[in-house]
Amino acid sequence: MSQTYIVVDQAKDWSAFLPSDRVITFTQYLNLAATKSQGRTRIINLCKSSKYLSDGYYCSLLAESRGHHVMPSVRVLNDLSKKDLYELEISQWLPLLAKKLAKPDAPMEMKFHCVFGKTIHPEMKEFARKLFESFPSPVLEVTLKFRKEWQVTALFSTSQSKLNDAEETLFAESLEAFSNKVWSKGRIQRAAKFDMAILVNPEEAMPPSDDQAIKKFIQAGKQLGIHVDTIGPKDIMRLPEYDGLFIRETTNIDHHTYRFAKKAEGLGLVVMDDPQSIMRCTNKVYLADLFNTHKVPCPKTRIVHKGESNVEDALEAVISYPMVVKIPDGAFSKGVIKAENREALTESLNTLFKKSSLLLVQEYLYTEFDWRIGVLNNKPIFACRYYMVKNHWQIYQHTGSKSQSGGFDTLPTFEVPRRVLQAAIAATKPIGEGLYGVDVKEINGRGYVIEVNDNPSIDRGVEDKYLGDELYMQIMSEFLRRMQMKRGDIHAY
Repeated sequence: MSQTYIVVDQAKDWSAFLPSDRVITFTQYLNLAATKSQGRTRIINLCKSSKYLSDGYYCSLLAESRGHHVMPSVRVLNDLSKKDLYELEISQWLPLLAKKLAKPDAPMEMKFHCVFGKTIHPEMKEFARKLFESFPSPVLEVTLKFRKEWQVTALFSTSQSKLNDAEETLFAESLEAFSNKVWSKGRIQRAAKFDMAILVNPEEAMPPSDDQAIKKFIQAGKQLGIHVDTIGPKDIMRLPEYDGLFIRETTNIDHHTYRFAKKAEGLGLVVMDDPQSIMRCTNKVYLADLFNTHKVPCPKTRIVHKGESNVEDALEAVISYPMVVKIPDGAFSKGVIKAENREALTESLNTLFKKSSLLLVQEYLYTEFDWRIGVLNNKPIFACRYYMVKNHWQIYQHTGSKSQSGGFDTLPTFEVPRRVLQAAIAATKPIGEGLYGVDVKEINGRGYVIEVNDNPSIDRGVEDKYLGDELYMQIMSEFLRRMQMKRGDIHAY
């Protein structure tokens, strides 16, 4: 399991807060045995100075050399040491900040502190969050000046000793939320070897896993020696607590799920879905080009551009009606229109070009159901047949705020036609080794890949209907294997 240390210059620097045996001085950390621990070690560096070659700088430097995760990292300290390194990043947020701040009548200067991405100033709330995401540091001191417009004139990492009473209270609350292990005074250490987070969003209407499935993942983790917490969209600052991240929220590039994946990967966590898989799977234009390059069997497909002339003629020359028109990043059958004739095709293109400059147009292949093959590490682990909604051509039908889905069958993978499995595996190999759901249409014994989902649905009583608890064990066992590899307990096979 993980352990967290807070490093301060002197013990008295922590006198305003609850005592803990996890608070140590820099000298103590310097003498701390750098032997391999039984879990992930995290260091919160609260030394007063982070200047080059100061104690604070050496604390972060030594932590990285020892394989400890430290906040702030040496990269962050270096970025904050020179204005030109952080100015470009911050400049893009200043217009948003300016809208929140009153425009003073005369030049002025103001300072505030950002603690774990939070601040006591409501108008600075979003700005503080963005600062923390880009420059993760327990305490940041920000200086703003107004000379015709607002500018950040100074930004550096500091310690809790610079905080006022209100900020100290916020710091204590934020630290507890960030890593409750610091406050585990007198508590028996749990036996888990690894800590893992599952990202869920209670507000999501159609999540990839329901509550019962999430509970099954947690139970499987416990059996394997993995302590599993559920976290939400606002918990990105908690990622350093964990060894792995499992995203069970519908992903997209322009979305917090992608930021979570990037952040987790940068921290060295085992993450599914990884950023590369999200990037590749959430865009159907990318997948279409990838399938063409790697000769993956799929329906006839054409990528069309908004500025293209005579597009209907070009499409009709290679694809018969009905045609299926898709936006690149649609999910759950949204942003997909079936065009029965030229008039409908033109209307579909005009409608969807308002959302994207590139669209995907495919031949329509009629089947009573779509195969969904779950693939993990390029091996099939579950298989379902998703049936079309009655009197509808898709497995999902969206009417206003309501959504309807067809029935399903769950089968063992050995009962799936061989060419369907081959098509699914061929589609995932050029993408990665993550967890994917491959949609395949079967016609005359041959599989045609429709798309690859990086965040496949796994609901209790549906995808697990054949394997039961074993499905959750297989997925969590793969997390365990990868976390062990990260630690060096086992080698890749």
